[in-house]
Amino acid sequence: MKIENRQKFLLLLTIGMMALYAGVNFVYEPLAGWWSDRAAEIKDLRGRLSDGRKLLTRADYIQDQWSDIQSNSLPANTSAAEQQLLRSVDDWSRSTGAEVSSIMPQWKNDDTNYMTLTCRVETAGDLGTLTKFLYDLESGPQAIRLDTVELGVHDTAGQQFNMSVDIDGLALGAQEVVK
Repeated sequence: MKIENRQKFLLLLTIGMMALYAGVNFVYEPLAGWWSDRAAEIKDLRGRLSDGRKLLTRADYIQDQWSDIQSNSLPANTSAAEQQLLRSVDDWSRSTGAEVSSIMPQWKNDDTNYMTLTCRVETAGDLGTLTKFLYDLESGPQAIRLDTVELGVHDTAGQQFNMSVDIDGLALGAQEVVK
């Protein structure tokens, strides 16, 4: 190969390599990144669409659940809510025979449209009595959740137990009806 042809060949090869380098770094890689980002966004949107369709098929059930929660929640008035919870604890203790030794209610509010009434209840009784107390607490229609349970032996024979229960009651603020 002649020197002139060789120089032209090397010049063309260098220009071709620079064009290939620029094409890969400035065209292909940004387009590939954009494409993969777009594919991830499409996958996310398809998942959200699927979740939305599932929610639409369950809309009546969800509306019924929300209506139950609204109707069974504690009143927005703090003193009325405390009275309702204390009355419920009294009813549970009477129906089961559990002895309630102390009740300590405390309100939690996080500047939202609901409040939580946390109540620590100290009870005593035999194992059957305390289990019935817990069952009545959990199976009632009220918007009350059992948070923690601590159980300890009250006597040396192991027949009487002490139980500390943390109960969370939901009090909704003024709610608009969703249809």
